[in-house]
Amino acid sequence: MKVAVTGSSGLIGSALVPALVADGHEVLRLVRRTPRTADEHRWEPAHHGIPEGLLTDVDAVVNLAGVGVGDRRWTDAHKKQVLASRVHSTATVTQALVEAAAADPDRERVLLSASAVGWYGDTGERVVDETAPAGDDFLAQVCVTWEAATAPAAAAGVRVATLRTGLVLGPGGLLGRLLPLFRLGLGGKLASGRQYMPWISLQDEVDAIRFLLTAPVSGPVNLTAPSPATNAEFTAALADVVHRPAVFTVPGFALRLALGEFADVGVLAGQRAVPEVLRSAGFQFTHEDLREALRAAVAAH
Repeated sequence: MKVAVTGSSGLIGSALVPALVADGHEVLRLVRRTPRTADEHRWEPAHHGIPEGLLTDVDAVVNLAGVGVGDRRWTDAHKKQVLASRVHSTATVTQALVEAAAADPDRERVLLSASAVGWYGDTGERVVDETAPAGDDFLAQVCVTWEAATAPAAAAGVRVATLRTGLVLGPGGLLGRLLPLFRLGLGGKLASGRQYMPWISLQDEVDAIRFLLTAPVSGPVNLTAPSPATNAEFTAALADVVHRPAVFTVPGFALRLALGEFADVGVLAGQRAVPEVLRSAGFQFTHEDLREALRAAVAAH
């Protein structure tokens, strides 16, 4: 297959691209800077700019682009960037696929477009699969708008799956920020620790995307391991993996002081999400056990 990937320099994309190449696919990387290699092509999603005809003969697009949600304190400007970076990139590749489908309607195409389990809002103890309704907080509404941007592609006959991804355990990301603290014995649960953290190993995230390139799956897909953990369980597991105690508790008020609105929406809230669509489609997870996934991720750091 010929596969175009956006967001290829991020945690997921940087692992996905070599895996796709190893599978024998031809990969085009859409980048916002001057291309450095033959497989890179510059685009400007903020202005809906993409080289004319670039996606005409592409079989699949994996759209992972978007600025980091928790990289900085949530100002109004950053929240606008969080939304715009996702919607503009998705709308840009969607429109290119619509045009490609109009030019060659007989070609089968697929769009795998990133989303997040934040779609569901704070679900507490309630188990949620892909049929659950959207939440009403900022991140949930970002996900709703983000996923809606793929609708024209689906209407044009492109098979579209939206990837509602949880916490990806790999080198970098949230785990990369937590590890130094836990290795010093300074790790601890966040507030009550009862909020769920739907996680997935980086290997399973990449393998699920590879699986969905050809599996006859459309619509939302939870990219999470079958057993979501609470923050307290995650804290205990990571402390065990690095052989350090984790006796501290970070109170909610301290998180709110440090992180503002993001504390309530992105840290103290959680989703007990399960991958019903993936399981029903026959996907096999490599890491169903949290400690095994953490050991693999820590070893990669």
